[in-house]
Amino acid sequence: MKEHSYHEDKEEIKELLRQYQNLKGGRSHSFIEEDDFDRIIDYYDDKDNLAEALQAAEVGLEQFPYSSQLMIRKADILLANRNYEEALEVLEVAELYDSSNIDLYILKTDTYLALDQQQKAVDLLETALHHFGGEDRLELLFQLTDVYDDYEEFEKVFDCLKLILEQEPNNEEALYKICFWTDFTGRNEESIRLHQAIIEEYPYNEIAWFNLGAAYQGLKLYEKAIDAYQYAIVIEEKFDYAYRNMGDAYLRLRKYKEAIEALEKVLELARPEDVIYEAIGHCYHRMGKYAQARQNYKRATHLNPDDAKLHYKVAVTYMLEKQWQSAMRHLEVAMGINRNAAELNLAMGECLLMLERSKDAIQYFGNAVSSRPKNASCWQALIRCLIEAEMLEDAVDQSLVAKEKTNKPIFIFYYSASLFLLGRQKEALLQLEAGMEIAPKLIRKFMELLPSILQNQSVVDVIARYKKGKKDAQ
Repeated sequence: MKEHSYHEDKEEIKELLRQYQNLKGGRSHSFIEEDDFDRIIDYYDDKDNLAEALQAAEVGLEQFPYSSQLMIRKADILLANRNYEEALEVLEVAELYDSSNIDLYILKTDTYLALDQQQKAVDLLETALHHFGGEDRLELLFQLTDVYDDYEEFEKVFDCLKLILEQEPNNEEALYKICFWTDFTGRNEESIRLHQAIIEEYPYNEIAWFNLGAAYQGLKLYEKAIDAYQYAIVIEEKFDYAYRNMGDAYLRLRKYKEAIEALEKVLELARPEDVIYEAIGHCYHRMGKYAQARQNYKRATHLNPDDAKLHYKVAVTYMLEKQWQSAMRHLEVAMGINRNAAELNLAMGECLLMLERSKDAIQYFGNAVSSRPKNASCWQALIRCLIEAEMLEDAVDQSLVAKEKTNKPIFIFYYSASLFLLGRQKEALLQLEAGMEIAPKLIRKFMELLPSILQNQSVVDVIARYKKGKKDAQ
């Protein structure tokens, strides 16, 4: 039956085109109706023959000079050909004959936007909203959201989507879009109220439940977010995005076992992604299950081999198990992608230090310092390594540079420790006193560098004097 209908339509359009060619050629032809010109324009438009489509519109307007519909079709083709000014002129004339056609406002909006006249587009659509209802009003509101988006009036994008959902609470397009714009604008409280109202009327709308969960999550109300996602999943058990967000919420609550279960469900329902494997790896990592963490980080690297951070995370799991050589292999891969990353150089230096290759480690700690010259951790690692390598003069010099670059009191203690090791006790004691005066809690870091320092009575006296002075002050 459908094939028969298709054959009839094909014959009809063929005959219509023949009559149209006869009209153009001045030959005898049957009368062509206004709607038939619409079909002819459609035919050429579908064939991407815009020149013929435009000519068909113009021939049609010669036959029906007051047809707003044909004017609108002509404007549409002119717009596609980027003849914006001419398209606008045609639309202005069409509006005189019929201002109730919604296509007129859609095309006029597109033309204003093409001419970079966003405010005119906004004004036109806002005015049109007062004259249309039902599906036409929804279409105008969607058009207005796009204009506001282009115009970077992001709060108003949210407002339009809210109006759409107040008119049609189950509108899927608006529900999907408002989730993004809630997060973008931070209007989570409004989103919660809106979606609670939708759910009250339509309790089996899984997207509304999901959006409610996302809004709670935006406010860091993770328990409430999880409850909402669970309702969404009960309604639609294959809702992978609900499982994804639920996994994130559990992770932030440090409920790593539950997070893993939710994220593994995502892998069952959707195409595997590196970020999901990475998140699962993170959960195992925090649970102290380094082999399982590593397995998931490696799966992530297979999907995204050019992400240095993922190779670094694999290396860290080996470092936590003191498997220094294995860690270094993965750090070398990561550094092949991003050689100057401070955390990679720090990790490589740490591995070499643990393998008692302190002089080799200095190079990597030095790279980290060059990459992040104001980062205290990088400087601490370098100076600690210089001390380990017994390069004490360099440790003294670098402690002074670190103090100047970072303005951190920790390096007064590092300077003091380096001076003690060089045998310059008088200077070292003066620096220790200066450090105790500014940041006494850092004495612990000083003693980590020099575990046997408490055998030095002068050091003990300085620490005791400070503690006594503190008690007297109280």
